[in-house]
Amino acid sequence: MGAIGGGVWHSVKGARNSPRGERLLGSITAMRARVPVIGGNFAVWGGLFSTFDCTLVAVRKKEDPWNSIISGAATGGVLAARGGWRAASRSAAVGGVLLAMIEGLQIFLTKMMAEPTAPPYAPPQYAPPPMPAGQPRPAARKPAPTGELMTDAAPQS
Repeated sequence: MGAIGGGVWHSVKGARNSPRGERLLGSITAMRARVPVIGGNFAVWGGLFSTFDCTLVAVRKKEDPWNSIISGAATGGVLAARGGWRAASRSAAVGGVLLAMIEGLQIFLTKMMAEPTAPPYAPPQYAPPPMPAGQPRPAARKPAPTGELMTDAAPQS
């Protein structure tokens, strides 16, 4: 992905910065000089990000957007660590915010494109299972007579 994107970018840049008549050669020269570097940088970034993401999934036992956000921040911080703690902290903040925006957009688009859920309905009425043929149905309970008090038939102690 980095090699393809870098190839397109640097071919256009090389063609624009070359004199008329040598634009094709300038485009190819710029691509040959910079595309391996861009591809390698992208591979390092992707490898670090995936390492942090998989480690967080294993440690937290959860697969949620926070893993990607923390992984982006950690990747940005590690890649800028050679520049000192200020550069590392700035890059970590940028990486975290960038991944938070990507994850937020992904959640938004997922919810927006999802099928609308059906409204909840009342549960169906219970129907007893059918009895096999030849067995008598159990007798239905008689309802308590209205107007009379119900008494407990158990012996009182």
